[in-house]
Amino acid sequence: MRAKEGSSKVGKFLAHAALSTGVAFLISGLVTRDVGSAARVRSAGQGSDTQDAQDPGVRTGSSAGSPLATLSGDQLQFFQDGQSRFVEVDSVSGTAPAESGTGLGPTFNSNSCGSCHAQPAIGGTSPSVNPQIAAASDYGATNAVPSFVTADGPVREARFPFLLNADGSLSRTRDGGVHDLFTIAGRSDAPNCGMEQPNFALMQQLDNLIFRIPTPVFGAGLIENISEATIYANMASNATLKQSLGISGHPNLSGNDGTITRFGWKAQNKSLEVFAGEAYNVEMGVTNELFPEERSRPPTSCLFNPTPEDSTNFPASGSAIPSDVAAFSNFMRFLAPPSPSATGIPGNPSAQSIANGRALFSRIRCDLCHTPALQTAPSSFTPALSNQNAALLSDLLVHHMGSGLADNVSQGAAGPDEFRTAPLWGLGQRLFFLHDGRATPANGGLVTAIRAHSSPGSEATGVINLFQQLSKQQKQDLLNFLRSL
Repeated sequence: MRAKEGSSKVGKFLAHAALSTGVAFLISGLVTRDVGSAARVRSAGQGSDTQDAQDPGVRTGSSAGSPLATLSGDQLQFFQDGQSRFVEVDSVSGTAPAESGTGLGPTFNSNSCGSCHAQPAIGGTSPSVNPQIAAASDYGATNAVPSFVTADGPVREARFPFLLNADGSLSRTRDGGVHDLFTIAGRSDAPNCGMEQPNFALMQQLDNLIFRIPTPVFGAGLIENISEATIYANMASNATLKQSLGISGHPNLSGNDGTITRFGWKAQNKSLEVFAGEAYNVEMGVTNELFPEERSRPPTSCLFNPTPEDSTNFPASGSAIPSDVAAFSNFMRFLAPPSPSATGIPGNPSAQSIANGRALFSRIRCDLCHTPALQTAPSSFTPALSNQNAALLSDLLVHHMGSGLADNVSQGAAGPDEFRTAPLWGLGQRLFFLHDGRATPANGGLVTAIRAHSSPGSEATGVINLFQQLSKQQKQDLLNFLRSL
């Protein structure tokens, strides 16, 4: 197990990232269609909005990354310890310089949670410089960088919707799992490991490659503490209006106890601890108490550690006792939601424009899925989680998003074209949008993301039609409002 060095690791992590050595990252969830279709969306979006409203761009300033204000001294210590581990860089056995975490690989998408969840602060989403490029060759690794991973593009994980037949042709048997981008082969701390990367080029040629990008975890404790009764009551509200617009939506459910799951792009994970445990194993290759087996059936020559590689630290005391997975959960649970701000938006839109945009958001019924706020239940943790009005702008349900966004992956009760309504708090400081990151600053950003909500079979088509009927100034007001979040 790794040493627990305290919150000073945050500064060390940022310095390490600045050197561009070994800064990969946890990719927890995001899904899309194939590379070809994503490229077509980008091409179609280029220059198409010159006569229309424009995404103002990323809001400056700091409105995210702080702990909840009501934490006790002990809880703050656990938050800081979790944050420290969240930014820690992992190597195979914890022996690489400046990479003291243990358990990387044999396959991975990242070597640190924090390098992926970095924009605009630790706990966020894809940063402007993709750390996967450096991770591919870190410490002597011999990985090729896949074509869909670029220096200025979003952090991505890859999934194959279907398995291949014995002759290499595409079958109709479902796969849907994450196929990690990299292996530890060639690394100085993985001698004699021989393990090839997946054949992403072939999967792209077969139209069998989809992506997900990181979801931010700000305010995750509030989301975890919204009661099922509240979610179901909100689902049942405005039934006639929803029906008239073609909006339905339903919760994803745990196959174990039948309760609502709510984390991930398809709301496939029940709790923050399950969310963290799965990501630690799937995205970084670190076995843990929730997911104790190595993935991808690696050769024995690539196995270097006893399992689980992350576990409870029984000899320790205080905040050092919990496993990394539990510590990550504490960090995310106690991470405050982002604060909206009208300042720092490029173009300096007026307060009246933002107020108009807020009204239009409800007028064209974006709020039927992006519910402005949901009440949390009483919490035994801290008053900041108890009976709070969580302004997440999501109903936490999964909805049919149509053929344009369908990924042919099912998770739990979420089908091939269904995705969770993404919470919009913190939207003003995000760079990449939609589950695969196809909407970028280079191709229209928010405008591209909004329009992509409309395609055959999408529950959002009626709302997007209303958006398209707005005047240019009204659309701009709405975009200015979204960038204030």
